[in-house]
Amino acid sequence: MEDADIGRFRKLLEDRLAALRTSAGEAIGQLTDEREPYADAVDIAAEESDREFALRVHDHERILGKQIQAALKRMDEGEYGVCVACGEDIHMGRLAARPMATHCIDCMTEIEQREGDPVPGGSFGTLS
Repeated sequence: MEDADIGRFRKLLEDRLAALRTSAGEAIGQLTDEREPYADAVDIAAEESDREFALRVHDHERILGKQIQAALKRMDEGEYGVCVACGEDIHMGRLAARPMATHCIDCMTEIEQREGDPVPGGSFGTLS
């Protein structure tokens, strides 16, 4: 991979990480804001449901942040864009779609077929 490509992906990852950090701070602020004193059980349940959803989103963003940091570390070590399973280059199109990818599309497809994809329509989390 050329230095210009790595520089482009580094900027993209750093921008995403900065955006995640900003949104995480805002989300935590909203979660710690004082709650409205609801008297109605439906309102209380709706608020709790909203808070639970916000926590799940925050957890997903935390995982994504770790994946981005790992990709930046691979860049620093000269290992970015190389599949950790087979050692082949990860196609630029895959990196453009998922710049923190650690597996080429063939290896990722094999992993998903072997393990089953827990989220219909695509992976949501830990593998890339």
